[in-house]
Amino acid sequence: MSRPDEDARRAYWTTSLDAANDLMEQVIAYRYEESGEALGSIPDAMAAAGVEVQFSDSRLADEFDRLFYIREGLLVHLINAAREMNEHGWILKIEDGFRTQEMQTRLGRSPRTFDQVVRMCVWECHGEVPPLDLLFKRARAMVAQNPVCGTHTQGAAVDISVYRRDDGSELCRGKPYLEMSEITPMQSPFVTAEQRTNREQITEVMERHGFMHYPGEFWHYNQGDVLYQLLVKSDAPGRYGPVHWDMAANTIAPYDDPYGRLTDEAKLESLLHEALARIA
Repeated sequence: MSRPDEDARRAYWTTSLDAANDLMEQVIAYRYEESGEALGSIPDAMAAAGVEVQFSDSRLADEFDRLFYIREGLLVHLINAAREMNEHGWILKIEDGFRTQEMQTRLGRSPRTFDQVVRMCVWECHGEVPPLDLLFKRARAMVAQNPVCGTHTQGAAVDISVYRRDDGSELCRGKPYLEMSEITPMQSPFVTAEQRTNREQITEVMERHGFMHYPGEFWHYNQGDVLYQLLVKSDAPGRYGPVHWDMAANTIAPYDDPYGRLTDEAKLESLLHEALARIA
């Protein structure tokens, strides 16, 4: 059944996702100079600092154990943000951290994720099958389809939720992580005043410690990468790019092709047909 404000929701979704795609185009055009900085364990760092945090026990794309790691130089900033939340009566929950290339690719293709991208595109197109170009742009904005756009593959980002220490309830931001709808953009008008305040207060803490929010999602914060430099309107190159990680040796190696598509057009078309059959 159509909602009274269906057209407004659809228009907002289109405008917001167009803006997110434009931002991804800017990321691709921007320069970065890989620092070579290793990854550090978020759980180990938080435990050593005596900061109370939580970690997701869900599996990424229903198959991968999550990697709660971030660039070593960012750990102190994340610790300080989590400590401030503790002092405020909150507990930071890390939903996701570093992703390998395989993890990022499989996440973008997994039925749970991809079907929802397709549903939103069909809705945006008033029930019609979306053109591949639109599908790619929407998928890139929601689940990075070019490695250089994927701040998780750079070890520069965390996805988060926040809970109250006294009763364990979540600070509701409209929906739990991971949501894909017109309420997903940080500035969505389709949340309550309390939910908007929660988003703003969480973001204020994260940004005080250098983590900028991605406008397209209410849970994603990053620092030091190309997206960060664009968000803070800096002229400096990004310090981090997409990397392969040898966990045992804690060494990294840059991607050979940080700009190419993780899912080519032929595969995307095949995935679209499969998704349409599932959601019919």
